[in-house]
Amino acid sequence: MAPVNTKRVVLGTIAGGVVWTVWSLLVNAVILGSRYAAAQATGQLLPHPRYPLFLAYWVVTLFLLSYVFTWIYVSVRTTLGPGPLTALRVGFLVGFAAGFPVNLSVATWAPFDRIFPLWWMLDLWVGSMLAALVGGWLYKD
Repeated sequence: MAPVNTKRVVLGTIAGGVVWTVWSLLVNAVILGSRYAAAQATGQLLPHPRYPLFLAYWVVTLFLLSYVFTWIYVSVRTTLGPGPLTALRVGFLVGFAAGFPVNLSVATWAPFDRIFPLWWMLDLWVGSMLAALVGGWLYKD
């Protein structure tokens, strides 16, 4: 087994984190932005976050998850083969685990519109696939 190229893992992590952050901002600011304002006006969502630095925490979380996906890709590429299909599998499977169950529960029990958990799930699931693809694309032994 070849040693892990940690410099390429870091590069994949940074690039994957940037791509995922852009995707997340698109989902939450562009797609859901007006819906957030409407839900806040009717009291379905808090008018201010409980954690004032939530946006910073969220971006850091996306970069940490990008790191996890890049390491998982590096770990499974010897078994499944290197390339975009393996990276996509990693993103698809881990993204599903990260995004689907909790948002299914939220869609079932939360009193606000189901469009929120749908897009939150897609934020995590599609973002996972994008981050894994970018991290896998940039990784070289």
